[in-house]
Amino acid sequence: MTRPSACYGLNGQVLGVSADRPELWQDFERMLGILRIEGPVEPGFRLDIAETEILDETPDGSLVFDGEIPEDGYCRMIVDGATVHLIFPERQTVAINDVEGWAQLRVRPGSKAAWTPSMLVLDAALDAGGQHMLHTAGLTLPDNDTVVLIHAPSGTGKSTTSLALATQGFGLCSDDAMILNVASDRPTAWGLPRHAKIHENTARMIPEVSPCLGPSWDRNGEQAVSLERLSEIIRIESPAARPVAALLHLARSADRETRLVPMARTDAMVALAMDNVRTGMTGLLPSQKRRLATIGKLVSSVPTFTLEVGARPADAAALISATLTGQD
Repeated sequence: MTRPSACYGLNGQVLGVSADRPELWQDFERMLGILRIEGPVEPGFRLDIAETEILDETPDGSLVFDGEIPEDGYCRMIVDGATVHLIFPERQTVAINDVEGWAQLRVRPGSKAAWTPSMLVLDAALDAGGQHMLHTAGLTLPDNDTVVLIHAPSGTGKSTTSLALATQGFGLCSDDAMILNVASDRPTAWGLPRHAKIHENTARMIPEVSPCLGPSWDRNGEQAVSLERLSEIIRIESPAARPVAALLHLARSADRETRLVPMARTDAMVALAMDNVRTGMTGLLPSQKRRLATIGKLVSSVPTFTLEVGARPADAAALISATLTGQD
């Protein structure tokens, strides 16, 4: 009997998912549904999902992480050669081998699914295809199809600034996760097509988003808003790979004035790496070394700036456009 399966196109890489039943890959469908490929295609990376009462929670290998993950709870990470194991005791496990291009997700029936394994599998599938997901926003410039990447640690105002720029003619690729490819001379990037999270503070600063919001907020003071809903007020870009025009590191302005100033490439690399490269008990895993190399090539290939955002985030639009005009 053939198991249910689906394939997703990741701009040059194909992720194939098979499972006991389609409901088991709903996390991937929510993230990548618009990237689903119909018809026969050969995946470059394969994920197998199965339900089982008995999980292998003691695989061979070296322990590289033992602790709590936000939202998902306690887990352990064990590395055995090229295979990485993530164990959520009595809930689910995942084994990933990005060198051979496969992953196995095992879930106990009725257990609460963790989000982290799905993201690690997506990371591995992208890595196997020479791409890396970065914690940055991405927007196209108003007058061309190049992308500006905006980096900032969570809580600094990345989503607010992104939406403010989008109200000024920029196109939103993603407010939080961009996929980077540095294989060619000029890096390209595309946005992971998932819901945007809008904070109460963002809604107060950018009243244009009000028609997209409902009456209730979650415990973090946020609402998840679909890209389809946002497309009613701003331009939402397709998940196509586009050349990167610049990397901006977001910072809060001390005097409430918005300005764009050059940033040393070494400083840009450190800031981006601190937020995107994970270390474990045994140092950097091979995939994280490749991610670091990708960040290094990015900052050496495009202009890098600090964007100091003041009381009016929308003021950044004219500064970015004027600074980057004629750089293509």
